[in-house]
Amino acid sequence: MSIGSWAGVREQIQELAKAPGATAVFGSRGHGFALEDPLGEGEVDQLEAQLGIRLPEDYRAFLIEVGAGGAGPGYGLFPVRRAGDRWSWEGDGADLLTPGRLSEPFPVQGPDPALLNALQEECPRREDFDEAEGFGLALGAWERRWEALLWSPERTVGAVVLSHLGCAYRQWLVVSGPERGRIWSDDRADDRDLEPLLGAGQEPMTFTLWYRKWLADAVRTVEGTR
Repeated sequence: MSIGSWAGVREQIQELAKAPGATAVFGSRGHGFALEDPLGEGEVDQLEAQLGIRLPEDYRAFLIEVGAGGAGPGYGLFPVRRAGDRWSWEGDGADLLTPGRLSEPFPVQGPDPALLNALQEECPRREDFDEAEGFGLALGAWERRWEALLWSPERTVGAVVLSHLGCAYRQWLVVSGPERGRIWSDDRADDRDLEPLLGAGQEPMTFTLWYRKWLADAVRTVEGTR
């Protein structure tokens, strides 16, 4: 996607912020339709040099033309900021990101579903224990095994977490590997593996489709309150 494709989006969001009914948009109380200042192209170059990757073109253009984060899907688009000479994303779950491994291909396939199902079957049940302490110890040991399988840092190499929808539901932008440029949904809080986010026609959601869908839905919501 070429530079210039986001023309007018920043202004559209600023108008939404002033519209009656804007607070009816899900997540708006979190981001308030505020946007970070855009980054300079040189700053994005520095970010990419630090990470050892080239960001997907549409997201790269967004950072330069619209803003470094703020208003967006869920409770907002995680801002990317510089502290000293280091860049990082900030937001609920941004610490799940492993900056040094963004150049590694994002794994399309997660843990073997059969292993997940088998481990779920082994989850301790309170009624099987005479004492709460014994149950707590067994459950803690099981949870460590579950987290090592489903929440391993290996699961999200090559991806950047960009937003959250509350209750530990998050959405990632893949930056390396065959899924590069696509958004994946993270519902591991419900014990489900990550999966690609798809549009109404089952098309893979790129950053552009994802963000513009949110913007179109926000406009419809605001207009529906009038």
